[in-house]
Amino acid sequence: MMKISIMGLGYVGTVSAACLSKDGHQVVGVDTNITKVSLINDGCSPIIEKDVGDIISASVASGKLFAINSALEAVIETDLTMVCVGTPSMPNGNLDLSYVRRVCEEIGLALKVKPNSHTVLIRSTMLPGSMKEMVIPTLEKSSGKQAGKDFSVCINPEFLREGSAVYDFYHPPKTVIGSMDDDGALTVASLYKDLDAPLINTDLSTAEMVKYTDNVWHALKIGFANEIGLICKSVGIDSHKVMDIFCSDKKLNLSPSYLKPGFAFGGSCLPKDLRALMYKSKLLDLTLPIINSILHDNERHVDRGIEMITSKGRKRVGILGISFKAGTDDLRESPIVEVIERLLGKGYDLKLYDYNVNLASINGANKDYILNKIPHISCLMVDTMNEVLDHAEIIVIGNNSSEFSDVLKNSRPNQVVVDFVRISDQSSQEGKYDGICW
Repeated sequence: MMKISIMGLGYVGTVSAACLSKDGHQVVGVDTNITKVSLINDGCSPIIEKDVGDIISASVASGKLFAINSALEAVIETDLTMVCVGTPSMPNGNLDLSYVRRVCEEIGLALKVKPNSHTVLIRSTMLPGSMKEMVIPTLEKSSGKQAGKDFSVCINPEFLREGSAVYDFYHPPKTVIGSMDDDGALTVASLYKDLDAPLINTDLSTAEMVKYTDNVWHALKIGFANEIGLICKSVGIDSHKVMDIFCSDKKLNLSPSYLKPGFAFGGSCLPKDLRALMYKSKLLDLTLPIINSILHDNERHVDRGIEMITSKGRKRVGILGISFKAGTDDLRESPIVEVIERLLGKGYDLKLYDYNVNLASINGANKDYILNKIPHISCLMVDTMNEVLDHAEIIVIGNNSSEFSDVLKNSRPNQVVVDFVRISDQSSQEGKYDGICW
């Protein structure tokens, strides 16, 4: 077993800390947010994610997991440091690597005074070239040591989906390790030795690009399925039946993941990674019409959803599910938030409900986002689904939480349900039910 320090207790960092400590490693989480540190040490999860809370509680109780805010102390006392800090979008679409740079400076200062070997493992998503152009030079400058000789540097992209991250940690489609020396690659591989998944060792830049290739493909699949759904709806065909048949072909059509018509994509990964790759293509003077059209198509899908609501001629709207995906509290780049803001601007009377988005229980970046970026939305949130149903002439289903499954069946005759996720197998019915792609 290994002593591991994890920099950043967001989604990836928290899930990694929970699962690695469950596997028997001694894990210390590091974050500048004192609330997150305190929550971990109290045996609580700073995020809402299936199974994570129970794992953290058990790991803290057994002494396998704790958190501090000192990167220097954490690096000195551990064998491997995993960097899981955010890489948000800048206004021009490029990535803001300031958090990664700052953490690498702190790690380097610790390596400077640490006599024994250490492995630095990057899990943060970064454009190809970031390891060689920023991470390694920063570590070497701060430490006065040489990467690949005095310490190891690897990148290990994660393939965790919010809402099923613990399952994905233990059942990954592949484990990709980009490294510059064999010792580092072997150390990182030992973390995943019990997982039943292909283990792929490659160079740093290839490993960086794998994550973007995956995420851009996932974004493309969603847009493709939505366009097929619109055609199907226009000619009276059930789009989900069509896509079920399409997805049964595992030889040619690859994977069914993300291939169901629904609402626009959002969250902390797909939009950000698309913008970053588009920015990179501009720097390289490349014309990539398909990739460059995906975000525009996604925005048009948001417009389409708003048009479905505004065309009903009613003003009282209730929205069920405002996070970009059921089972999370993440509102970053949620397309439903865009719908809410646009409807507010048009003078609609709104009430919102989402069990996981509750100001009293969420913490960290998601609470900051609500309070500082969309405070006008927080005042529209209510505590129960019934408050929304009693208020609404139009009921909008924003994510596929199981508690919304009977909404259509229980709706009143004077209510119309606008469905972005398909809670019902029935086709659209004028004045009663309107599915965005079916």
